[in-house]
Amino acid sequence: MSVTIKSEREIGLMREAGRILAITHEELEKALKPGISTWEIDRLGEEIIRSYGCVPSFKNYRGYPASICISVNDEVVHGIPSKKRILDEGDIVSLDAGVIYRGYHSDAARTHGVGQISPEAGQLIEVTKQCFFEGIKYAKTGNHLNDISTAIQTYAEKFGYGVVRDLVGHGIGTHLHEDPEVPNFARKRKGIRLQPGMTLAVEPMINAGRYEVRWLDDDWTVITKDGSLSAHYENTILITEEGPEILSRT
Repeated sequence: MSVTIKSEREIGLMREAGRILAITHEELEKALKPGISTWEIDRLGEEIIRSYGCVPSFKNYRGYPASICISVNDEVVHGIPSKKRILDEGDIVSLDAGVIYRGYHSDAARTHGVGQISPEAGQLIEVTKQCFFEGIKYAKTGNHLNDISTAIQTYAEKFGYGVVRDLVGHGIGTHLHEDPEVPNFARKRKGIRLQPGMTLAVEPMINAGRYEVRWLDDDWTVITKDGSLSAHYENTILITEEGPEILSRT
């Protein structure tokens, strides 16, 4: 495993990548409404990213055909935008996006409700977001990676939710996916010890039902096996001596 420690120059570039990505997410949230297609959301996201002189991290990444991963209801991640996929009142939609700024990536995801959503869906979204914050309480110099993972799982399971096992967070920098893997569930090994200058994409993926998932025939879209709703919340963070810095929020 080769975990990169970022220099001050690199951290500065990643901060700017994160700032632009945060703005992109804010604008996409404003655009969400019943009747909009996921294709329109993707087109808007790509326009915003490119308007800042950035490149969408996901466009053509390993063959992915779009700029924004848009996953609706029981779709966990990697939903492919389509003109035929129209959002309805009560849907929940996960938007996962990345930008490349001067060779450095930032990666972040948000789940939103479309119009009025059920209390159950609202709770899932809020708990998933809080899982991230529970996890990064342990994203401190000297702690182990597994401390983050354990905190995420513990919080989610208090609500009876399933923590996805087949997909994990990751290191990030000049590549979208770098070492180390960042699971959202506890492992027997403690994992690496956290050091200043490490940059991680921490991304709880939480199902209202069981944790098992399956892939659709498009080889990208991941859905819950039991048909339950799923939510996703992610930020790119920097490990510092003083604690974690969230790079992908304004």
